[in-house]
Amino acid sequence: MELIRAFLCGGLLCAVGQIIIDKTQLTPARILSGYVVAGVALTALGVYAPVVDWGGAGATVPLLGFGYTLANGVKKAVAEQGWLGVMTGGLTATAGGIAAAAFFALLAALIFKAGDKRK
Repeated sequence: MELIRAFLCGGLLCAVGQIIIDKTQLTPARILSGYVVAGVALTALGVYAPVVDWGGAGATVPLLGFGYTLANGVKKAVAEQGWLGVMTGGLTATAGGIAAAAFFALLAALIFKAGDKRK
């Protein structure tokens, strides 16, 4: 059942993003940034935690989940370090994901040859 909930939650979040792409003039970069900001805002309002509890990886893997992780990292760091945690908490909480993304991007760049896709 957990896998079905994750699939439904992640699918719904991606479907909303696709609808926004199709129905608005927003660029994909703005939509992606908006998803991260929405994740932070929904976490700050206490709305996103129940979604994560229900949807699991379907809620934490998309970009809304990145915002959720940033907000929780800041909240934890502020509780431990005070105002310094505002600057360090988000980076500490997301460091593993950012490092993995950089590593796999480098790996892909080394394996595959970049080039023009037109023939």
